[in-house]
Amino acid sequence: MRRAAPLALLPLLATALLVTALLGTLAAAGPAAAADYRYWSFWRGTDSGWSYQQQGPAGYRPADGGVDGWRFALSADGGQNAARPAPAPDFATLCAGTPARTGLKRVGVVLDFGTAADAGSTTAPPAPRDGCAQVPPDASSAEVLAALAPPLRYGTDGMLCAIAGYPAAGCGEAAAAPTAAAHATRHSGPALGLTAGGALVLLLGAGALWQARRRRSS
Repeated sequence: MRRAAPLALLPLLATALLVTALLGTLAAAGPAAAADYRYWSFWRGTDSGWSYQQQGPAGYRPADGGVDGWRFALSADGGQNAARPAPAPDFATLCAGTPARTGLKRVGVVLDFGTAADAGSTTAPPAPRDGCAQVPPDASSAEVLAALAPPLRYGTDGMLCAIAGYPAAGCGEAAAAPTAAAHATRHSGPALGLTAGGALVLLLGAGALWQARRRRSS
């Protein structure tokens, strides 16, 4: 006749089942998917390329000889992982045809309208364009844009929604499709399942060893 599991072993088995159920639930649910957002990302030209601009265009005042870059992008984090403008910043080239004037500063500007996929459309966006704005020394990047690429469109929260009229509608809205990174994250369930299985094996193994020692000592 088979002997029933010792009563002292039952809490251990219950713990193993609880851990397995909990981790299995986490594996099935997975983390929430990150959303992609369509927006004009703002960049500052440096000697090594584009650097993500931490200030908004209304608050940032580029120096004479600076370069502002804008790229309409689809990005999950709204930060440095967004697509950079093309081409690379080059003030000498951008402002070669704009002679310096006393009392004004020159700021190069690169506008990259992105791709049709970025806009969620089958229509090709406008071709990239660039220019050189000549503005007062204390002019902000928003004023640089207003001088070089009107019309601009802003949201009720002050977010820059459109440059040179693009896009015609929308303002930083979430895209329907999740990012590739979020897609990969959602499929991390098997790793959690292995963790749950490992926890169960360790707990049951410990219980079996305890039971074997009890039998040898009896």
